[in-house]
Amino acid sequence: MKNDSVRKITGVAILIALEIVLAVVSLFWKIGPFVINLALIPIALCAIMYGPWAGALIGLVNGAFFLIFDSAAFFSVAPVGTVFTCLLKCTIAGMVSGFAYKLLSKKNELFAVILASILVPLINTGLFVLASFTIVAEAVRNLVPEGANLYRFFFLVIIGWNFIFEITVTAALSPTIYKIINIVRKEK
Repeated sequence: MKNDSVRKITGVAILIALEIVLAVVSLFWKIGPFVINLALIPIALCAIMYGPWAGALIGLVNGAFFLIFDSAAFFSVAPVGTVFTCLLKCTIAGMVSGFAYKLLSKKNELFAVILASILVPLINTGLFVLASFTIVAEAVRNLVPEGANLYRFFFLVIIGWNFIFEITVTAALSPTIYKIINIVRKEK
């Protein structure tokens, strides 16, 4: 096996480990019934550093983790939709992020890193919102407090606080961590 392949496999494995640690931390940090997914940062980093397929892989790991440990409220009402939603939203986010970085990095690497970092929470939340009003809609209705307006509650919690936090943290930390990694790599 070539040295580059070993480095890539090792790098992806380290990011998967970080993914799992941040996913565990995320389970304890919620707004209402919804998790603030800190584990989007390793997805963005993996997509940027190792490409779209590695980004998709780590996105799949993220989805599998949350499917196993944090989807009971959805799974009991819409099991197939929950599996579909959990496994695909971050997988697609990681893949699209990687392709965007790959496409734009030759013209402007900083812009490509920032855009790829923003795409992960944007696509993840966008696909969750789409699924929430279609394939897991009944499960979402069950999470809304009695007497609350479904759409107002949903958009305030999901689109409001959760999304703003996820996109801000991921967009701020991913490029910074990427820059630090590149500095360390060059010093070797």
